[in-house]
Amino acid sequence: MNTRTTEGFDQKAASWDDDPVRVKLARDISHSILRDIPLTPDMDVMDFGCGTGLIALQLSPWVRSVVGYDSSRGMLDVFKKKIFQQNRIGVEARFLDKEKNIGIIGQYHLIISSMTLHHVKDIKALLDQFYTALQPSGCLCIADLEVEDGKFHDNNEGIFHYGFDKNILSGILRKAGYLVSGSVTPAEVVKMGKDGIERSFSIFLLTAHKHKK
Repeated sequence: MNTRTTEGFDQKAASWDDDPVRVKLARDISHSILRDIPLTPDMDVMDFGCGTGLIALQLSPWVRSVVGYDSSRGMLDVFKKKIFQQNRIGVEARFLDKEKNIGIIGQYHLIISSMTLHHVKDIKALLDQFYTALQPSGCLCIADLEVEDGKFHDNNEGIFHYGFDKNILSGILRKAGYLVSGSVTPAEVVKMGKDGIERSFSIFLLTAHKHKK
């Protein structure tokens, strides 16, 4: 995400959770992960692009730890406030400082990226980082938009991909060393566009595992 996009998220952070569609989407994705991925009390989880922690906080009771990464300080401030108010032990919010090249630290049994990948220009480089950060046979869950025509966002600044073709994304994952294990559609998002037309957007959840290269 570029600097302007990060500033946009900073400005929206305080009211981010006021959108019921956004909250429901996070809940639907979380429920799908809880249903399909066997979480255990000895697992360490990373939520990349965690925002205000909508997914991280829903998964945290089932695992040992959840670390959320984001490049928006505003989002992380909201997330940290929730962690404190809810007294969530084992939950941490970390700043992803791209200017100083301070990235992902640690090893994780599960990595989640929800509605973040379309903001990332070099997907292969990010998947390689995830691969390094995953424990042997660790799991990667990517939730994002099915291919769309650029109508999902009101402003497409900082949007590098208008959704994804799951077959193409699966091929990129395989080339990066992953075993793609499944794909579901946990949610549909209905949004009113600037043109006054209501549209439905499908959200996929793609699951892959680290495979020894």
